[in-house]
Amino acid sequence: MGLPIGLEDIRAAAEMSRGKVVRTPLVRSGPLSDLTGAEVYLKLETLQRTGSFKDRGALVKLESLSAEERARGVVAMSAGNHAQGVAYHAQRLGIPATIVMPEGTPFTKIARTQAFGARVVQHGETVDSAREEADRLAEAESLVFVHPYADAKIVAGQGVIGLEILQDLPDPDYVIVPIGGGGIIGGIATAVKSLSKKTKMIGVEAALYPSMYQILNGLEPRMGGDTIADGIAVKTPGEINIAIARKLVDEILLVEEIDLELGVQTMLETGRVLAEGAGAAPLAAMLANRDRFEGKTVVLIVCGSNIDSRLLASVLMRGMAKAGRLVRLRVQIQDRPGVLAKIATQIGAVGGNIVEVAHQRMFFDVPVKQADVDIVVETRDAAHVREVQARLKAAGLPCKLLSNLAGEGG
Repeated sequence: MGLPIGLEDIRAAAEMSRGKVVRTPLVRSGPLSDLTGAEVYLKLETLQRTGSFKDRGALVKLESLSAEERARGVVAMSAGNHAQGVAYHAQRLGIPATIVMPEGTPFTKIARTQAFGARVVQHGETVDSAREEADRLAEAESLVFVHPYADAKIVAGQGVIGLEILQDLPDPDYVIVPIGGGGIIGGIATAVKSLSKKTKMIGVEAALYPSMYQILNGLEPRMGGDTIADGIAVKTPGEINIAIARKLVDEILLVEEIDLELGVQTMLETGRVLAEGAGAAPLAAMLANRDRFEGKTVVLIVCGSNIDSRLLASVLMRGMAKAGRLVRLRVQIQDRPGVLAKIATQIGAVGGNIVEVAHQRMFFDVPVKQADVDIVVETRDAAHVREVQARLKAAGLPCKLLSNLAGEGG
């Protein structure tokens, strides 16, 4: 039995989309190559107009509609990237677009979708609930439903990424792709496996949502929870993508939340590329499995950059804390003028940066003539934390590390 799409479908999608989506660069990352011991190349789908690979499939699907279908308009359900891809190209093509988004969708994603001229309807708490409303609207208003991944046109559009990779870098050892509904790996795997016998296709799923992994391994579906990689938090992959994955995907790796956070942080701080959780998942998988990729040529699909600013800030701060670069110290002092200045002087003398100070006087377990000072300090690493502590102790200001974030206590 043949696959749902073939190389000819992807080549047709490439020709049709030429000049209408960004032909994204494939760039070698020197810093990430040095870090991992591999030759790391980044396929920067973050540079699409809406910051995500979803532009590609949305365009191919919308371009395939008849004049009568375009006049009726389209409807899609999405919490973010698919919404913007459909809205953007629908606006370009003069097609009325309705996007159903869950009620908890961040306002910035709603605003960006509306900015492309789409009507946004909020319904339900999940994407599944939004799907039910999208189906209702499609029936009630005779709209064409545009599925985010279970559609051959969508998959063919995403598959153009694979053609571009092999045009720029023939026969890499590995191409690592995030998996949610499976549209992007379905398309890329079809293109890559048609043109390169050497290249292995590796999929990556969040460990909380291992839907494709469970299906391919005959496991009982068990998933759920909050993940930073919300773009790939999909419970049911598309049937056509399952069929492709069974035949063309060599392996699926599951990535824990702590590794996904590290992927986002490392992609930004070391790779100098902003990626959302799903976009950083391939790097996260590589960092968690360094030995198998060392010395190999590896392409990472950085599928999107649309991460919430508050979430990004939290990830970066947590990463600094885990690395011992942000610690909380408690110093017990005599409560008299000038002592805070003395503490600041000692910390500054060894290059520590004070981020926050909390002066505790009122709690019953602190003597009335003393005070506890809790200080958040930015440091270089765990060794630098010890240097700060030693400096304070030598100045008659003993302190303790409140949280063992730097790997040291006391």
